Amino acid sequence: MDSRREVEESSTAPILESKRTRSNGKGKSIDGDHSPPHAATVVTTKATPLQKGGMKKGIAILDFILRLGAIGAALGAAVIMGTNEQILPFFTQFLQFHAQWDDFPMFKFFVVANGAAAGFLILSLPFSIVCIVRPLAAGPRFLLVIVDLVSKNSI
Repeated sequence: MDSRREVEESSTAPILESKRTRSNGKGKSIDGDHSPPHAATVVTTKATPLQKGGMKKGIAILDFILRLGAIGAALGAAVIMGTNEQILPFFTQFLQFHAQWDDFPMFKFFVVANGAAAGFLILSLPFSIVCIVRPLAAGPRFLLVIVDLVSKNSI
């Protein structure tokens, strides 16, 4: 009977398990505490990802390219008009008229306006470069829009 008593005692005695983890990654504590384990602090050396401004950067690059094209067109028109000289024959070959850009007020305005537009576009190039480098900056982009609107209405 002693052997039976030992079996009964062993079946009613609490079974102590080790704190080591099992193959499923879970472990049990000795005292039966079922609270979840405390979260460990994770420290990484990775930098936080920056916000990407891909679409805005592409638009800023396109804006810069268009400004370069407009500078070339405005300077080219002003230089060609300023250096151009026309000889127009009237009724006969002996009666001729020499036309230059400073003979007519509309041509003077054309040369001056193209020169002013080219000058403005050259001065706005640094702001356009800032918009390329910092695509999420709203200040330089807003300044370019306002100055573009004002300059188009004043010329």
